[in-house]
Amino acid sequence: MGCWWYNVAAFYGGDFMLSVQEARTRILSNFYPVDTLVLPLEHAAGRVLAQDITAAIDLPPFDNSSVDGFALKATDVEGAEPASPRTLEVVADIPAGSSPEIILQAGQAARIMTGAPLPLGADAVVMVEDTDFKTRDAGSPTPSRVAIYRTVRRNNSIRRRGDDLHAGEIVLRAGQQVRAQEIGLLAMLGVDQMTVYRRPRLALLSSGDELVEVNTPLMPGKVRDANSYTLATLAEGSGAEIIRLGVAADRPEDIRERIDRAVASQADVIVSSAGVSVGAFDYVKMVVEEQGELDFWQVNMRPGKPLAFGRYRGIPFFGLPGNPVSAFIGYLVYVRPALDRLSGKTEPLSFRLTARLVEPLESDGRESYLRAVVFQENGKLMARLTGHQGSGNIFSLVQANALLIVPSGVKSLPANSDVEIWLIP
Repeated sequence: MGCWWYNVAAFYGGDFMLSVQEARTRILSNFYPVDTLVLPLEHAAGRVLAQDITAAIDLPPFDNSSVDGFALKATDVEGAEPASPRTLEVVADIPAGSSPEIILQAGQAARIMTGAPLPLGADAVVMVEDTDFKTRDAGSPTPSRVAIYRTVRRNNSIRRRGDDLHAGEIVLRAGQQVRAQEIGLLAMLGVDQMTVYRRPRLALLSSGDELVEVNTPLMPGKVRDANSYTLATLAEGSGAEIIRLGVAADRPEDIRERIDRAVASQADVIVSSAGVSVGAFDYVKMVVEEQGELDFWQVNMRPGKPLAFGRYRGIPFFGLPGNPVSAFIGYLVYVRPALDRLSGKTEPLSFRLTARLVEPLESDGRESYLRAVVFQENGKLMARLTGHQGSGNIFSLVQANALLIVPSGVKSLPANSDVEIWLIP
């Protein structure tokens, strides 16, 4: 079948290369959020909200004390200090969870616990440490009088109703991922269920007669399949459900059976590592084009110059390089943004930073993503490479905590250059 885009690289005789940004833009134009479902709060962690959430109550829901101490009128303790305390009558004891019915009068105070409602008539709380009340154990009796050693202003140590947010406010937006802090907020607001996007389903295929499973003894010419484990871990971290298609032999019928399994499993996207280059035994291209379409691009990046993207029976298909580092970086640059869009996430903030290069480096003019160690020295971020940058050297990726990005057209950078870095997840 013909491609829905003409093959730009072929049109230009194979010399034209897409920029990374242009390749991403073309890819992302094919992805839209998946369908939604309603989940209870306890199962919502990691999901992406499909609807805005509005507060039904104020937070805090009532005026309360932010410390253990004594609620009082601020005017009653004006000028108080250790040498000249103000003594007040204690008329109530207010534990957290209670509902006080008293109204404080001038010259009165109430012992109050952190989080307990503020009694009417009180406009400040003084900490117990600033009083002569020394018996602070749980269950200790309330004193009849208390000496205050500190002047306080109105609203001191008080959390007013609605200080955090007001009923009717939109507190979470559609597209936000639900983390632990969102779970806590929703629980405080009494939101026990919400509409979220389901997890996108990503089918993973490795291919090549040279690949064996991780628990298989190595024979001459064989290597263990690392990419499916690396890519599955990355995709799970992006919130995807993984459909493992295993390792396909270099036979069209084996590849076809595995990719059809992805279709039967209702995958939202299929990702293959290796098997889509121009090699004599790279049959993935042939199988995909039997019931779909596939475009090959030369992308102006290092590593990961070759990239395939298309559809198989209507499902978006990525063909990533087989080298482990190229597959890893290809996932971060192209697949993860596509999963974010499928997941309904709003455009993520860029977590790229600037660091200073501690050594000179050479590149080949392509936009390069080099493995680096970033560290702090004298208050500044510094960066150095993790050794040789071969696309098969996954150990250098293990040593790295960031990718150092060399812009397109730059072939060398001297030491002390400012460079852009992308922290590795």
